[in-house]
Amino acid sequence: MRQAQIYRWQIPLDAGVVLRERRLKSRDGLFIQLQENGGEGWGEITPLPGFSVETLDEVQPAVIAWVQAWRDGASPALPSQPSAAFGLSCALAELAEELPQPADYRAAMLCTGDPDELFAALAALPGEKLAKVKVGLYEAVRDGMVVNLLLESIPDLRLRLDANRAWTPLKARQFAKYVAPANRSRIAFLEEPCQSREASLAFAEETGIAIAWDESLREADFTFTPQPGVSAVVIKPTLTGSLQKVAQQVAAAHALGLTAVISSSLESSLGLTQLARIAAWLTPGTVPGLDTLQLMTAQLVRRWPGSELPCIAAAELDALL
Repeated sequence: MRQAQIYRWQIPLDAGVVLRERRLKSRDGLFIQLQENGGEGWGEITPLPGFSVETLDEVQPAVIAWVQAWRDGASPALPSQPSAAFGLSCALAELAEELPQPADYRAAMLCTGDPDELFAALAALPGEKLAKVKVGLYEAVRDGMVVNLLLESIPDLRLRLDANRAWTPLKARQFAKYVAPANRSRIAFLEEPCQSREASLAFAEETGIAIAWDESLREADFTFTPQPGVSAVVIKPTLTGSLQKVAQQVAAAHALGLTAVISSSLESSLGLTQLARIAAWLTPGTVPGLDTLQLMTAQLVRRWPGSELPCIAAAELDALL
């Protein structure tokens, strides 16, 4: 006999979380719990405001309808909304024991806050020093100076940068001007520096700074083809769709010799632990981009190893069925 439950939740976020010029005060989402023949599977559905094509209120009715049909014995097709398809496919994969348990809990440290505190935290990182810096929120010249200072101050540091298409070609060149040529090879990649793919490719050719595709992966005309200057793709499963689609994109990237990075869309601790398992499974050896729990005030249902944030149990969440 099948049983299922849907929980709706909200977690307040750190006051400094800004996405595409809008301040995000909370993270809102759904959990799906499927049970059958003594097995259990969980999934998280959390559209990301400003990035997802769907909102949580838009996706909730489709999720309820899917879960009710599944509970009644059907095998319904996954909803078309990417966040719903991903969360439900994770719940089904866990239920079928098809999502491997080993997880990669390493995370590229997300650099936010006071630069002086960053230097101490980065210098103390054990092993490979890999960090992620959001650029494009301030002046391009300031971003270039900060990135160069980090690389100059910590000689074994490598950086992943993310511009979210914030720059014009001129601003991208202004950024690069302040990053010493000798330091540019330690930028693992810069995600989507410009507002068009063509401008981003021209930036990579002109500066020697490797770029990565992120938003481009979700555009209808995108194809996986070898392109000079492109070293990686950043895959955000919540924005991508089902586990099958995520696996297909990873395979396509690897076939071109590109690094594929599994990255967070500000999921809860439950979603992040699943992404860590997906990373260990599909992108072994590549550090995922999952250092976002620090932006939240609590964990939900499953704990992230080492986090001291309080963890809220499922029984304390709002059940919808």
